[in-house]
Amino acid sequence: MKYALLIYSSEARDGFDSLPEDEQNAILGEYFAISELPGTYGGGELQPSASATTVRVEDGRTLTTDGPFAETKEVLGGFYLFEADDLDGALEVAARIPASRMGGAVEVRPIVER
Repeated sequence: MKYALLIYSSEARDGFDSLPEDEQNAILGEYFAISELPGTYGGGELQPSASATTVRVEDGRTLTTDGPFAETKEVLGGFYLFEADDLDGALEVAARIPASRMGGAVEVRPIVER
């Protein structure tokens, strides 16, 4: 089954940015290692939410709004697309994502396959 591993964290990267460079590089290495795992077939880090544009269509008119729709403590900062035999396999990988232990969260969501 295919899963989206959605990485949420605080957009204020104070915790990460205040770490020594060698620790930052080690954490980035962990992210890279996950991207190299068998079963990982896509993903990426997202630009800050301030760079987003939200699109809605109302009464046939396209409306755009700068930034995200909702104000939240945690924002979607990146994702992996991962294929695993079962949910437990996807959860094991999600637990390896540094954000899950650094005050953020990883949402594991099955992808609809048609």
